[in-house]
Amino acid sequence: MEKDIALVLSGGGARGIAHIGVIEVLEENGYQIRSLAGTSMGAVVGGIYGLGKMQEFKKWLFDLDRSKVFKLVDFTLGEGGFVKGERVLHTIMEFTADANIEDLKVPFCAVATNIDSQKEVVFKSGSVFDAIRASIAIPTVITPVKTADGHLVDGGILNNLPLDHVDRSHANMLVAVNVNSEIPKHQLPVEEPEKQEEETNQYYAKITEFYEMLTSKLPTKKKSDSISYFQLINDTINVMVNANAIQAIKYHKPDLLIEISNKSCNMFDFFKAKELYEIGRHAAREALSKRG
Repeated sequence: MEKDIALVLSGGGARGIAHIGVIEVLEENGYQIRSLAGTSMGAVVGGIYGLGKMQEFKKWLFDLDRSKVFKLVDFTLGEGGFVKGERVLHTIMEFTADANIEDLKVPFCAVATNIDSQKEVVFKSGSVFDAIRASIAIPTVITPVKTADGHLVDGGILNNLPLDHVDRSHANMLVAVNVNSEIPKHQLPVEEPEKQEEETNQYYAKITEFYEMLTSKLPTKKKSDSISYFQLINDTINVMVNANAIQAIKYHKPDLLIEISNKSCNMFDFFKAKELYEIGRHAAREALSKRG
């Protein structure tokens, strides 16, 4: 059976951590990744893989807790978002030196969206981290990247599963990982304790309070039946990216589709790295077993 693959990784915020578990299972089963394409968190994982620093990245993610994640959020009053997104990338660069995409051993591309021209921007050359920074710029949350051609935001706006951009020979299997699938959540043996759930709610409340203080646009008290700012972003992006992923799969059918539930966590739950990694491993093993 053919073991060379062209791998496409979707965006999905923290759920994209599952990509790491998927990649490990694929490699454990003898698959060779010959090229990668990714959007948003898929671009992050794909870029780090191309730089050869996956184990360092995984170790760093596993060490994150709610407090450390909050400290990585560089709030700003800048235009177009309230998080700069620079602090986390600079932190990652402490153990992962940047490089040009064209110099990577594995062909890689990242997708962003030019919100002015309403067109995709596909990075196939230049700085890996510049490409990642543009691809992760979630509208209204992370400030856009200003260029001479316009403002670049998250690639998931137009193409969250860039099957049409991965560098692929006809001999290679096309493998896609969609972390926004409308499927039931994978149930792992260990569920999150009630105490951790309470801490998670406190974590989001803390960020929301900070956002309200910066913008003064949201009410400080919410009615019990209202939706929070972050839940609204999470749900809106889930609907949007799932819709364009379905279209991508329809027109560029992968040989193997690995699906992660969009109910696995909220998009900002990066402190759930270990759980999401295991979910990725479980989903990959499940998809491979069905393939036979």
